[in-house]
Amino acid sequence: MTVLHLGSKDFEAEVLKSDIPVLVDFWAEWCGPCKMIGPIIDEIASDFEGRLKVGKVNVDEAQDLAGNYSVMSIPTLLFFKQGKVVEQVVGVMSKEQLVEKIESII
Repeated sequence: MTVLHLGSKDFEAEVLKSDIPVLVDFWAEWCGPCKMIGPIIDEIASDFEGRLKVGKVNVDEAQDLAGNYSVMSIPTLLFFKQGKVVEQVVGVMSKEQLVEKIESII
């Protein structure tokens, strides 16, 4: 499964109304740590296909979404379940740590 590139128009349908949990990565092109965690996010999308939806929000293109969810630092990972944020992680973490977090949510 590929990572969804989310914006204000499709966020509600893809994230808030999703029938499976969703991991949303808030990132920006100029952010070094975002580039470090990017490949891990891509692997997670494949590893959890069918059990977890994975999307990315570019904070420069969707400042309204970043504001709505009080994203102050990036990368910020938000975990949504039934339209609600159930977990938030700020900064880079290892794939193992991220998998552990996901397993506890789904």
